[in-house]
Amino acid sequence: MNKDALPGSGGERYVPLEERSGEKSVVYFTRDLSPEGLIRIFDRVGGCLAGKIAVKLHTGERNGPNIIPRIWVKKLMRERLPEASIIETNTYYEGDRSTTELHRETIRVNGWTFCPVDITDEEGTAMLPVPGGKWFDEISVGSHLPSYDSMLTLTHFKGHVQGGFGGSNKNIGIGCADGKIGKKCIHTAPDRPKIWNIRKEELMERISESTKGVITHFGEHVCYINVMRNMSVSCDCEGLEAEPVVTPDIGIVASMDILAADQACVDLVYALPKESGKDLVERIESRHGHRQLSYMKELGMGNNLYTLVDIDNYDLEISPRDAVAGVKKTWVADRYQGI
Repeated sequence: MNKDALPGSGGERYVPLEERSGEKSVVYFTRDLSPEGLIRIFDRVGGCLAGKIAVKLHTGERNGPNIIPRIWVKKLMRERLPEASIIETNTYYEGDRSTTELHRETIRVNGWTFCPVDITDEEGTAMLPVPGGKWFDEISVGSHLPSYDSMLTLTHFKGHVQGGFGGSNKNIGIGCADGKIGKKCIHTAPDRPKIWNIRKEELMERISESTKGVITHFGEHVCYINVMRNMSVSCDCEGLEAEPVVTPDIGIVASMDILAADQACVDLVYALPKESGKDLVERIESRHGHRQLSYMKELGMGNNLYTLVDIDNYDLEISPRDAVAGVKKTWVADRYQGI
């Protein structure tokens, strides 16, 4: 760990599409928030997965209301990934997932019983190098993680109390770091009081470096799906204490490029009518969450420009504003709540 590193700036500012430059990646989009929609968009990116497959999924705190519906994941895994395992790690904070025993009971309560769930730090940790990192030369992850050949990053996109938003970057960077060493390195500087003492740009950079270590391990055998549904400003880590959902549901995005996937989700939120997206926008900006995106680009993790492909309409290239044109102005609960 480099104690002399300094964080960047600008994490409170949204950079519009017209101000970005560089190459474009492909991002797929569907409005179909259903098991069938998830499978259709998976088929656009899932061809890179082979060998022993991990599905990085946030399985949630006990009885958490906003996680990706279990029946979606069950159908996807039974029809497309029958030999895969969901992977998780224990938490840094005390609670229902802080030990393997507690975590397994929470997984059972939350209904993730239809496939193997590997708590990857159950038997210790492993170190993965972080190429180009300024905070870390290596990051501590669950010891089981390096045994996997490929990974589907299946993410519930939402807000986050510290990161501003939780997309694929947060799902990997925090979610693959082991509970006691990796997460501590991301959240806590030893010369400062309190365990949650790293915030704003520095936190975004540490999360992103942790992610880079993981995706470098998988190389071309990792893909990203972000589900934009039940988007509380709170993370799924907050469970029943999460703030009420007010941001309307949007759809699902998928890409082979982690930065493009997360950037597209942020762009879709900003493309909503001001009153519809204001709570999530305020959460992102107040936590300087845009630094996740700008730092991922600096680290060479992907492109912040992309072609948005509407798989509902013959692969038409659309803009974020086109994508949200039919979205309801306020959130309306769908038929998948709690299942």
